[in-house]
Amino acid sequence: MTRRSEFDLIAALFAPLSDEAHGLNLKDDAARIRPDPGHDLIVTTDALVAGVHFFPDDSPADIARKALRVNLSDVAAKGAVPLFYLLALALPDSVDDGWLEAFAAGLAADREAYGVILIGGDTVATPGPLTLAVTAFGQVRQGMALHRGAAQRDDRIFVTGSIGDAALGLQVRRGGLDLLPAAARETLLRRYLLPDPRTTVGPRLVAIAHAAMDVSDGLVGDLGHICRASSLGAEILADLVPRSTAAHQALELDPAGLEAVLTGGDDYEILFTAPADRAPALAEIAAETGVRITEIGRMALGDRVTVWGPDRQPLHFEKTGHRHF
Repeated sequence: MTRRSEFDLIAALFAPLSDEAHGLNLKDDAARIRPDPGHDLIVTTDALVAGVHFFPDDSPADIARKALRVNLSDVAAKGAVPLFYLLALALPDSVDDGWLEAFAAGLAADREAYGVILIGGDTVATPGPLTLAVTAFGQVRQGMALHRGAAQRDDRIFVTGSIGDAALGLQVRRGGLDLLPAAARETLLRRYLLPDPRTTVGPRLVAIAHAAMDVSDGLVGDLGHICRASSLGAEILADLVPRSTAAHQALELDPAGLEAVLTGGDDYEILFTAPADRAPALAEIAAETGVRITEIGRMALGDRVTVWGPDRQPLHFEKTGHRHF
């Protein structure tokens, strides 16, 4: 098993992900970045650990793209346009050149998809497990970034895309949901392995949404974060939470899976609040981007999230979202 030296690795695999035209060629110890005039710089970072955030035998390309995309999701939820990223890798001996080439190819594919440029990082050896961290940068008009704590009473609650696919996809990855049709299993699995950050929607929400964040730890739990930061409560209707055809099929087989749909993580959709009269503007954004935007409830007085079930009785869950510790 062979692996290039650190500097050969950078030159062969990661320098092509940078941009010489912008003076960013990974040949220095630090990069200088400057947002456009009249803009703020948004910075976010996430670490992923093998056996915790991904399976060690997942595709290297999928691991790379997920690590990048979960950060792009954070940038988008702030209303920002993604620009650059840093990459840190802690590599065990089991990672060889072939693995790293596939990993870099995944990043190259997402550079094409999202236009983000690698501007630096670090590589170190570790006895394990494989660990990687991405720090992403984006820009948003000055003073216009979206935050968790700006929701207002009677705001409507909206979410992009569909909820619960990733939690169900994790069950598929673990060998569950074996009665589902193969196409549905593959759809759910891909949603778990490869999130779709809503970079086309997030920047359009500036001046429309009051509060926003991405759904990483579960819809109910993340809505709870907005509630606490905004000193409000929230009410949502379980029936209104958007689900994919594959998720509907899974719940037909096991209705108890609704808890996983509402509280499971890794959706990376944008959860946001906005005044009711912004619905037409949101419908226009959905039509122009091709990303569904669904109203699921409203902000209210209180300090907690209430989820009303199909029988209009409140639902109770063992947990409301993923906990990191």
